[in-house]
Amino acid sequence: MRIAKVALALVTILAGPPVAALAQAPYPTRSVTLVVPFPPGGGTDTGARLIAQKLSERWGQPVIVENKPGAAGIVGADYASKAKPDGYTIFMGNIGTQSINPSLYKKLPYNAETAFAPITLVAELPLVLVINPKLGVKSPADVLALAKSKPGDLTYSSSGNGGSMHLAAALFEDSGNVKLMHVPYKGGGPAIQDLIAGHVILSFATVLETTSYVRSGRLQAVGVTSETRSPALPDMPTLAESGLPGYNSISWIGLLAPAATPKPIIDQIARDVRTILETPDVRDRLIAQGATPIGGTPEEFKSLIDTDRDRYAKIITEKNITAD
Repeated sequence: MRIAKVALALVTILAGPPVAALAQAPYPTRSVTLVVPFPPGGGTDTGARLIAQKLSERWGQPVIVENKPGAAGIVGADYASKAKPDGYTIFMGNIGTQSINPSLYKKLPYNAETAFAPITLVAELPLVLVINPKLGVKSPADVLALAKSKPGDLTYSSSGNGGSMHLAAALFEDSGNVKLMHVPYKGGGPAIQDLIAGHVILSFATVLETTSYVRSGRLQAVGVTSETRSPALPDMPTLAESGLPGYNSISWIGLLAPAATPKPIIDQIARDVRTILETPDVRDRLIAQGATPIGGTPEEFKSLIDTDRDRYAKIITEKNITAD
């Protein structure tokens, strides 16, 4: 009996260190791929490259941005969702890929509710209600009054059916009890150019897309779509404080991982990104791009995704919005 106990003790001692070492294995020990489901140059890609650079510096390992554009982000999301869940492939999603596409498209090649493990919200991207200066109005209340006097006559441009620009306008209609006319384009660039040319009356676009045109006087900004004022436009009132209480329609970007990625890795990435977002350099660079740095826990990010998914599902269903 005593020999058996000694043998068991020896086995336990011998087995202990490797198990402990495995549990405390450092992450990462090699390069990490950050998948971006859109082409280079957009808001999601720009934010991803900044975070990738800072994570690489913090980890001492390369964080490589890999663009996988196509089908409103579905191609890249599908690719990332099917990657090995070991922390070495992560995904920069946005409100479209995580909260809008599941209702906008009848079928996705992955289950949007279970395919990803949320890591952290990175930044909010408020939109701005911009109008052609020739319209002759100065505030969101003026736009509402004009829309009510001419039901269905005021035209607005968007980057396409079901995009954040379109849904922000749809929520504006509902909140203000007005009717506008939607003119979809193939991208935000053409939508803004036709607004400048006077072919449409108004639009909802990102701060980054509109700032130079507003400064030059080619467009007039009258309000931002976030609940609180944008740090990039601190003097610009929100729509919520300008006659539309509770109005909130923004875009956002955030990190996710394939489902089943170990929780300790998820939590470490979330902590590291939050630390990065608190540095003045990163905050200033994001704000200059029209973004509002946020951060947060995986649980908080999941709650945001779920809330926005439910909210936009209602709008998409009620207004019969399709991706066509």
